[in-house]
Amino acid sequence: MRLSLTRTVGFRAVHRLFQPDWPPERNRERFGSTAEAPGHSHDYSCAVTVTGPLDLETATLIDLTLLDRILDEEVIRRLDGRHLNLDLPEFASGAVLPTCEALARDLFVRIAGRLPPGVRLERVRVAEDPTLYADCTGLT
Repeated sequence: MRLSLTRTVGFRAVHRLFQPDWPPERNRERFGSTAEAPGHSHDYSCAVTVTGPLDLETATLIDLTLLDRILDEEVIRRLDGRHLNLDLPEFASGAVLPTCEALARDLFVRIAGRLPPGVRLERVRVAEDPTLYADCTGLT
């Protein structure tokens, strides 16, 4: 029997969608108001789903203390209160744009590598708001 468990955390961050080597007009055409400096903020949510066997002794799939520590370190402490373009090298000017898609992929890599044996990361969902989210379900 395969089970899944999802934990959701929130963080507030600023991002700006623009390509530094494009002229302002092209950035506005492609990204609209999200290209404007200094950027805009979101109250993001990040839902992480893990799968694995049920530990019959504890009736759990993963130690929640461990999962919460991973999410605190990789999501909250790293992203909350940050300007993603300015504060994180992986999203700095000229690197990957800090879209919800790119955030989901980045977090998938970071979280997957920290899970205990037997627990698999199924999905990372990053939502900018209730109407827009991205899911990363693995890397190919």
